[in-house]
Amino acid sequence: MAEKPTTNWRDGIAKEAEDLAAGTLDPECACMAGLFPEELLTSTDAVLDTFERELPGLRGADDAQILGVVERVVLALNAVNEAHNESAFETDEREQLCDFIDQSLTEHGIDIVALTARHGLGRHQITDKWRKW
Repeated sequence: MAEKPTTNWRDGIAKEAEDLAAGTLDPECACMAGLFPEELLTSTDAVLDTFERELPGLRGADDAQILGVVERVVLALNAVNEAHNESAFETDEREQLCDFIDQSLTEHGIDIVALTARHGLGRHQITDKWRKW
């Protein structure tokens, strides 16, 4: 099953805290907790949880239904980003979120390549129409 990006972000925070406690990381170099405050993690998880709950209903769905689910998750992530001064998701985070959406759809039987091709898009453009992060 696709792993939520927030799991990786939380793991990074925990590793950084361990390194700080062990004295192997200079406090001046610690940035993970600042990049990923708990409110950002919680709100991102809530969006991704909603997305995951919608996935089982997509088996046999038409393109409009599938793209509707993608649109909803992207717009919800836009709102999270806006609530964090448009800086919640940097390049690595954006790639992880897009990969999670792609992997999750694929795991639920959606042929992303065929879906995007039918709409004149490349595989990795499925979120582009709505994404502001």
